[in-house]
Amino acid sequence: MNSLNFTANLGGDAETRFMANGDTVTSFSAALSSGYGDKKITSWLSCSMYGKRGESVAPYLKKGTQVAIIGEFCARPYTTKDGVEKLSLNVRVNDLTLLGNRENQHKTETPLAPYNINPADPMADLISDIPF
Repeated sequence: MNSLNFTANLGGDAETRFMANGDTVTSFSAALSSGYGDKKITSWLSCSMYGKRGESVAPYLKKGTQVAIIGEFCARPYTTKDGVEKLSLNVRVNDLTLLGNRENQHKTETPLAPYNINPADPMADLISDIPF
């Protein structure tokens, strides 16, 4: 069985098209990163999701959105107009989970407000003696 599971960020907004038989296909590119530091590598995958599932999720597939994908992998060779042979990395998406977007990943939580001790509170002395 050919199955690929990965987490990636979208490289652009998804596009939905109609095929000749009337079915729809939603396409998007996904950046799959591996390694770290100087050895970090980003591979671009062309993803396709067919039918109503693709149509319904398309409005949420915006550039930078992080997604988890399960699908079938296919590498297709092709030749450019310049005669250069290249390899297209394609995934037929079977399952997609929205994980968030870059804005949500970089936001930090607001710090908690310091605990205000009421001098009339009989527990105030006890709270100030707690070492943590």
